[in-house]
Order: sequence, then structure tokens, then C-alpha cells
Amino acid sequence: MGYTVLSRLRTLARYTIAYACITHCTFEYVGDFVLCNGPSMEPTLFSDNVLLTERLSKYWRKYKSGDIIIAVSPVNASQYICKRIVAVSGEKITTLKPHPIEAESQASKQPSKMSMVTDYVPHGCVWIEGDNKGNSSDSRYYGPIPLGLIRSRVICRIWPLSEIAGL
Repeated sequence: MGYTVLSRLRTLARYTIAYACITHCTFEYVGDFVLCNGPSMEPTLFSDNVLLTERLSKYWRKYKSGDIIIAVSPVNASQYICKRIVAVSGEKITTLKPHPIEAESQASKQPSKMSMVTDYVPHGCVWIEGDNKGNSSDSRYYGPIPLGLIRSRVICRIWPLSEIAGL
């Protein structure tokens, strides 16, 4: 009797380890699920939306303008950001340059002058912006980001169920 219990536990442990390895590799190299948090992609995505993402794009297609990506934040490496690619390597970008955060307190005292800035996205980088331009910290603040910071590309929204849609 003791032998069959040990045999069953060993079998259970083997299946558990195999399942854990397959799950880890799938989420690390194929794709995963992401929970959105924050208003920067509204009205396209809202907080508490669950997204299905894939990580194979970098191997069989280039990222292109319009793709929504998940990337490591260039400002805080412990955070991930969800933004739309606006321009890729070599493309011209023209954007309204926002105030630096420290200058916002002085902006209420003096009329501000916003300026249009034109530049080219360097090789190996992308220009990303949130869809909610008035409430997004993105490339307009920290410049283009390296392709190496991109973790995955959003395929579709899967939650809430009433809003399932490809992106």
C-alpha cells in the first residue's frame, strides 16, 4: 500500500513539474495575459481590461505603426506600460512637446508656449504614445524607446466579455 501511494505521488510530481515548465515557457516565449491599469490608452483600453498578448512578432514580422505593445517602462524598470507605436525606425515624428513635470507648477503663473518638434526615430527604436494624449506619459516625455524594451504585442481584449475585440 505504501508503495502505490509513493508511486502516485511521484507521478503527480512529474506531471506538476512538466505542466509548470510548459506554462512558464508558454508565458515567457509565446504570449500571456495582461491586466490594464491607468487611463493612458482610453478610449481604446480601460483599467481592468484583460488583454491577450503574443511574443512571437519579433521573430516573424517587424513592429509597425498602430501596433499596441506592452513594454518595460524606460523611466521605471519595475513597471510595464501599454502604448501604441506611432512611428518606427527611420520615420519622421512631429509632435507637440509637453511641459516638463517640474514646470507645470510655474505654468499656471505664466502663459505657456507649446512647440511642435520634428525629429526622426533612430535605428532600433520606436516612438510610442498613449491614445489619451492629455493623460499619458510616453515618448513625448522620454523620447523613443529601444526595441529591446518591448515585451509583447497586444492581439485582443478578452475581458470584459461584452467588449471582446481584436486590436
